[in-house]
Amino acid sequence: MLKKYYKAGLIEAGCDEAGRGCLAGPVVAAAVIWNNKIDGTELNDSKKISKNKRNELRAYIEQNALAWSVAFVDNNTIDEINILNASFLAMHNALNSLQIVPEIILVDGNRFTPYKKIPHACIIKGDAKYISIAAASILAKTHRDAFMEKIHLEFPQYNWIKNKGYPTKDHREGIKKNGACIYHRQSFTLLTSQLQFEF
Repeated sequence: MLKKYYKAGLIEAGCDEAGRGCLAGPVVAAAVIWNNKIDGTELNDSKKISKNKRNELRAYIEQNALAWSVAFVDNNTIDEINILNASFLAMHNALNSLQIVPEIILVDGNRFTPYKKIPHACIIKGDAKYISIAAASILAKTHRDAFMEKIHLEFPQYNWIKNKGYPTKDHREGIKKNGACIYHRQSFTLLTSQLQFEF
């Protein structure tokens, strides 16, 4: 069972991102201030939940959180500032849009750029430990997946509806046959050397 809070008595915002390891599309971050009076027992790391359940929980989180926000940083910005900085920027933008100012920020992972003067705690596998981070994990993942499914209609040759931009075999084969498109991250290795020379 996930923990409701990191430090009792503080307004806590959980933060997480999705899409960091992808070859295409944005990195998406979410920030959630959970209402601890509401049951959060079904919330968990988004990777441990089925797609249908994630979408159900997205609606549940958006209806019941005290505050939530989602922010996108596109592939062009990722290429300009690198994926780590883009992930931090997305989290900061999500925090900027919260309707409630948190007193502490809980971040999934081991690195974060300080946000304003608000203290933060980096928690490895935090999305499987704290409800607020799990909620942020689900929102980031579902909002990003929906975006990738939408742009799949523009570029079906990469099969983003299935791989969501991750470096799967079918995605790399699509790049090999069709080249990169406007949503690809040019600073990433889009093709392995093995695929590049298999002509």
